[in-house]
Amino acid sequence: MIELFRRELPEAWKYEDVAALWPTTVSEHVTAVFHILEHGIDLAEVTTPPAGIELARRLAKHGVQINQLLRSYRFAHASLTQLFSEETARRTKSPELIKAATIALNAMGFEFVDRTAEGAVAAYQTERDRWLQRRLIMVNEASMRIGTTLDTTRTAQELAEVGTDQFADLVTVDLLDSAFREEGTEPTPVPSVVRRVAQQSVLDGYVDSAVCTGQTHTYPEGSELAHALATGQPLRHRITASDIPTWLAASADHRRALRTLGIHSVLLVPLWARGNPLGLAQFLRHRTAPPFDDEDLLLAQEIVSRAAVYIDNARRYTHERSIALTLQRSLLQHRMPEQSAVETASRYLPSGSRAGVGGDWYDVIPLSGARVALVVGDVVGRGLHASATMGRLRTAVRAFSDIDLPPDELLTHLDDVVIRLQREEERGADEFSATCLYAVYDPVSRLCSLASAGHVPPTVVTPLVPGGGPDFRAVELPEMPVGVPLGLGGFPFETAQFELPEGSLLALYTDGLVESRTRDVDTARTLLRDVLAEAAASLEETCDSLLSALLPSRPTDDIALLVARTRALDADRVASWDLATDPAVVSGARAQASGQLAAWGLEDMTFTTELMVSELVTNAIRYGKAPIQLRMILQSTLTCEVSDASSTAPHLRRARVSDEGGRGLLLVAQLAQHWGTRHNREGKVIWAEQLLPDSGSPEPVL
Repeated sequence: MIELFRRELPEAWKYEDVAALWPTTVSEHVTAVFHILEHGIDLAEVTTPPAGIELARRLAKHGVQINQLLRSYRFAHASLTQLFSEETARRTKSPELIKAATIALNAMGFEFVDRTAEGAVAAYQTERDRWLQRRLIMVNEASMRIGTTLDTTRTAQELAEVGTDQFADLVTVDLLDSAFREEGTEPTPVPSVVRRVAQQSVLDGYVDSAVCTGQTHTYPEGSELAHALATGQPLRHRITASDIPTWLAASADHRRALRTLGIHSVLLVPLWARGNPLGLAQFLRHRTAPPFDDEDLLLAQEIVSRAAVYIDNARRYTHERSIALTLQRSLLQHRMPEQSAVETASRYLPSGSRAGVGGDWYDVIPLSGARVALVVGDVVGRGLHASATMGRLRTAVRAFSDIDLPPDELLTHLDDVVIRLQREEERGADEFSATCLYAVYDPVSRLCSLASAGHVPPTVVTPLVPGGGPDFRAVELPEMPVGVPLGLGGFPFETAQFELPEGSLLALYTDGLVESRTRDVDTARTLLRDVLAEAAASLEETCDSLLSALLPSRPTDDIALLVARTRALDADRVASWDLATDPAVVSGARAQASGQLAAWGLEDMTFTTELMVSELVTNAIRYGKAPIQLRMILQSTLTCEVSDASSTAPHLRRARVSDEGGRGLLLVAQLAQHWGTRHNREGKVIWAEQLLPDSGSPEPVL
């Protein structure tokens, strides 16, 4: 009977613990039959022998199909029937007795096999249900514990930790080294260069792997490891003293680990996601006695396949975040421009959450007339799209500021830009919007003009006493109208204006600095006021103090912060004259400009300055309207401005040989380093800047 089982049921004999139990099982069943025959026991009281119950349980644990168990009972019944027939024929020659005995014994055999098989099947199903429940629990546990972050290394470590929770004694996770550098992995190179990113053992504090975490190594060409990684097919190995895989036998470190730990069973499960290989997970047993079976391999496959998706998501997120952050930082201002209106310091901090890089930005833009524009904005959204949109809006703001638009008009034009960008988006794409705060500070008048499109107002710190300490500072949020965010269209923006004493602080920031899930905005603003009230002389230290006081360790939103300390231009650095609309005043304007240059010690600039003043004043008298004013500003450059009440802007053109005019602005453009026109509510201002003699200015081309 045992030989019959061995021949007809090879699937049930390939596991050592099952094969070792077959003789005992057969013996107990045969003994039970003889006991029934000898003592006439009622078959209703028959139960499955203990060895049969244990055999059914072991078959269930190894995932052997239940039909193998049922076939064993059919073979047993056939063997019993044959045994009964042979024994009956040996004891009597009477056909009637043989027939009656055969019928009775067959009936008893059928009922015995049915009852014992019923108990075995129940034990098999109970164990199978227990195994399936354990599998579901483990898969559910893996779903909850793996992929809690978008960090590749942490996700791999979570896989290793789940794998050693009553499943394997040692789990290692290797990822292709190329997966850390590329968005998509190419076909697996040979030999495969991998990095050990995670490993976990049931032996606390004992390093039982030949490769350390973080170490790179290679899979030998043609090895089972390389084959599993390249093909995506998992492998199961039973390791014995006479059967050691070549990839283990070839390494002295691996052989030492085998001898020390007694590893006897290994699962090689590749990490594949979206059709690409990512790495390989190894599950090893050395303390757990039963070796891995096919059901264990299926369970490991299911867990690893889930982990592979999480790891790929983390890898893609890391790659996209790196690109977005690189793009974001490349589009931000790296070096503050030279200007004398304010002293500035800035910070950009990406979010620490899985939401990704946002579209926050800041900017410091020098304007004509010694003024400066301070900008802070925030594009709603995350990722590359938000960063790219931020770059487009920052470029638009710079373009609009170059034509010296007032803050409210600039935001109106910027609103149109956002609406056009929305129309250019693909259908079905989420609409985006943005907020922006645009401020202009004039160090001559010490006026700050600003407008907001849905953006939080700045915080202003004014010294009550020049050079006073914290007790002599006032911190406030200026009253100003806040318009709707950019992209809604059809709503006006308003400009607020207030005067700032010299040495005032302006703190412009995005909402990520004050908005938090664990703290209300009013509390954050109070804390911000307290920090600014105690602000150090260094603006860099002030920025650091604000971030450390207001931000958690992992902020959920991007933060852009711009802090500026205002300066005032001394009165002796500005000279202005009101001019009549009479061509005769042109010579007087030249003389006044020449005298002011002499007072500033800039006699070397007299010739070019007189030419520019003459052309600008003549142009204003001929084409402009009263009142006309000439103003000269000395800072890092020399600026000449002529204003009038006309809104007609001059245009640079190339005069023909026969033209009597049209060469004035061309001459100014050749003599000046920069020139331009800005409009205001009173009219326009034409300005021209020259570099000072010690600034390395090129010789004018006439």
